[in-house]
Amino acid sequence: MAPTSTPQTPFGRVLTAMVTPFTADGILDLDGAQRLAAHLVDAGNDGIVVNGTTGESPTTSDGEKADIVRAVVEAVGDRAHVVAGASTNDTRHSVELARAAEAAGAHGLLAVTPYYSKPPQEGLYRHFSAIADATGLPVMLYDIPGRSGVPINTETIVRLAEHPRIVANKDAKGDLGRASWALARSGLAWYSGDDMLNLPLLSVGAVGFVSVVGHIVTPELRALLEAHLSGDVQKATEIHQKLLPVFTGMFRTQGVITTKAVLGRLGLPGGPLRLPLVELSEEETEQLRRDLAAGGVQL
Repeated sequence: MAPTSTPQTPFGRVLTAMVTPFTADGILDLDGAQRLAAHLVDAGNDGIVVNGTTGESPTTSDGEKADIVRAVVEAVGDRAHVVAGASTNDTRHSVELARAAEAAGAHGLLAVTPYYSKPPQEGLYRHFSAIADATGLPVMLYDIPGRSGVPINTETIVRLAEHPRIVANKDAKGDLGRASWALARSGLAWYSGDDMLNLPLLSVGAVGFVSVVGHIVTPELRALLEAHLSGDVQKATEIHQKLLPVFTGMFRTQGVITTKAVLGRLGLPGGPLRLPLVELSEEETEQLRRDLAAGGVQL
């Protein structure tokens, strides 16, 4: 049974987009996934996203994706919302992934804009609607034009919000003006999908975060959120500014690369990357160490 949710916070408030741990020989590490998920929830996450980009979803099989969902639900499903990435640029395949995630016990779905194909807005509308129609699970849209090549326009978001199971949006568009209009007109629960903009998006109505840096600074993210919710803008700003070097350092390259490097230094499950992703160089590792130290994180 998933934790209690509300229409305002259907997936909780602080979620980490979790990496997928692999063993040294590149095999799925389900024990490691369970231990990492438990660590993240213990740190203060009330939601875990699996099989997202940070989970290396482009290089995991459909069977592996279902196994990850089952493992994480077993480990933390009674304490945190488990949201499964279930979208590709193929609508039919996405529907299959959504149904498999539901069967594996996921509490919700994350549906990313179809990438590479560059569909028109009507195509986006039909794609997301098909995923939402396929199961009984609540759906979080994922708007990330920097990766997908196509934004979800405000009018499309407003149309999609009419679907009873499309309840939230993960915003990685990087446009506070468009976010403000879409949030106000759609009524969707809004989650920051860009750690650098966590506080700015809260200021225009977001309810929480789907974070990558949550792997290492969840307590700080929760403190920032709680300060904002209590009206202590100064404290929230101070925490945001303290974390700026962490945000910068973790995204100098692809986030899963830096995250797995940090997890390895901290003795937490992560393991190797699957190509085409590659490990940090010695120079990049040293730069990451300096960045994190400047934000109060010692490796």
